[in-house]
Amino acid sequence: DFHGRVSPAMAVQMEEAMRPYHPLFIEEPVLPENVDALARVAAQCKTPIATGERLFTRWGFREVLEKGAATVLQPDPCICGGIWETRQIGSMAEVYYAALAPHNPYGPLNLAASLQVDACTPNFLVQEFVDPIGLGAGVLKQPFTVENGYIAVPQAPGLGVEPDEEWLRAHPLKPKPDPGRWFHEDDGSMADW
Repeated sequence: DFHGRVSPAMAVQMEEAMRPYHPLFIEEPVLPENVDALARVAAQCKTPIATGERLFTRWGFREVLEKGAATVLQPDPCICGGIWETRQIGSMAEVYYAALAPHNPYGPLNLAASLQVDACTPNFLVQEFVDPIGLGAGVLKQPFTVENGYIAVPQAPGLGVEPDEEWLRAHPLKPKPDPGRWFHEDDGSMADW
């Protein structure tokens, strides 16, 4: 994950240096808002390019697909417009031979939503989650488990999971301070997280 922190020229050099290690894909080599730059990078790389965690609705993904800027799309149901919008983005990606790898750093409910989409998307590639909280330990009555690299799709009604309301009441979230802006320690210049 480059997180859009390098220039297009540097992204191409970095991809070439990593190529012998056969990464599954490179995430956001440049900022996704500049689709033309992303497309230039993709045209010069042999490793698939991924993007999407910062894009909204299928309209945000349309130009990426039309310009061949990425072959792995990473919509986040919490950001892109929900379960159905994520599914529509996956269907649109299929037409362009692009894969779906939903983004999820937000926890077990977003994981449950993503798994439902993953299960009905032919071009699904891989599901992101943050362990161990992302699997629902303490948050869900029955947390997810990973077996041989796979998480079973929940079969219960709705998202297929049930929050552990007792545990949640006993462990309320504490307000997080506003991180404000991030700065580089060495020179004080503004930074992306």
